Amino acid sequence: MPSLKAIRKRISSVRNTQKITKAMKMVSAAKLRRAQDAALAARPYADKLRELLRSVASSATDEAHPLLRVAEAPERVRLVVLTSDRGLCGAYNSALLRQAEAFLRGQGARESSFTILGRKGVEYFRRRSVTIAARHVQIVPSMALAREIGAAVSAEFAEGRVDRVELLYSAFRSVLSQVPTLETLLPVAVEGGEEPKAPPLEHVMEPDRPTLLGRLLPQYVEVRIYRALLEAAASEHAARMTAMDSATSNAGKMILSLTLAMNRARQAAITKELMEIVSGAEALKG
Repeated sequence: MPSLKAIRKRISSVRNTQKITKAMKMVSAAKLRRAQDAALAARPYADKLRELLRSVASSATDEAHPLLRVAEAPERVRLVVLTSDRGLCGAYNSALLRQAEAFLRGQGARESSFTILGRKGVEYFRRRSVTIAARHVQIVPSMALAREIGAAVSAEFAEGRVDRVELLYSAFRSVLSQVPTLETLLPVAVEGGEEPKAPPLEHVMEPDRPTLLGRLLPQYVEVRIYRALLEAAASEHAARMTAMDSATSNAGKMILSLTLAMNRARQAAITKELMEIVSGAEALKG
């Protein structure tokens, strides 16, 4: 059994750790509120932009714009994966990385490359034999970052250097639910998804349809990436808050267990001292 001094030192160490995890939980809770509001606010805009794009591109062919080009047999695939810069967020990163590994295995003989956002993803794939085309760390969700990434992958796709671009991020459902989500970013799919509740409106278009597509398609790609960044940020804070809450609770249970052990050790020490005193007194009587 550990000594009384060792147990007291362990209790003090666990109590200090509990203070840290509790503080981290409170910080993540404060950040989550702002990130959640931003993610929820971006959804209606992205949905309306998709609806508008669907209306404009409803009768367009693949040749109308390079971002609509669908390769019959895609040979070069790019995966844009969003991870976090920091750990201590439970299974948030591991779930995304498992999904990325499954995606990589499913490509077979296709040439796969990665655009990685977040230090955890960079560190994970740097130790593996994969092609990292671009990496970004110290991620702060912003339209400027989404525009940079969107412009890079759109240019590669339009030039034929990649045949398909997939986007992997953690979609925010609730504080307790963050779902790794894999979506096709390029080519832009004007069909699919939820059907509109009302028939699409007829629009009077100025300028012409190709010019509108040239403006809307790159913007749509950027908005989807920006929305994914916001969803990922909210998911990360939710996962970290949940993980730190569990860690704080577990630290409390450990402190209770160690306190019981300390009390037993102290009781055993007192009992031993009493027995020594009684034995000494009996020896003096003899």
